[in-house]
Amino acid sequence: MYLVQLLLPLYDNGGRPFGPDDYAPVRQTLTGRFGGLTTYARAPAAGLWKEGDQTVRDDLVVYEVMAETLDRAWWAAYREELRVAFRQDALVVRAQPVELL
Repeated sequence: MYLVQLLLPLYDNGGRPFGPDDYAPVRQTLTGRFGGLTTYARAPAAGLWKEGDQTVRDDLVVYEVMAETLDRAWWAAYREELRVAFRQDALVVRAQPVELL
């Protein structure tokens, strides 16, 4: 089993906020495909990284699903679809194997 996390921005690269309608298709896709979804949205996560000498900040919401298998081709295509939809240069989707206890 895998835990897959999607780190989605709250703002586009121009600083314009995304609204609830921007996230609804993501929730529908993930819930439909994986049967459930966990969203961490109350206290947005803050991502920081360096671009040259400048530190850049991004406020994020985290969506996660549990998947029996890891379909890398599907995830790569979906990540690209989300990158375009959320107007990002890059978008992180990460997976890790998990053992249910």
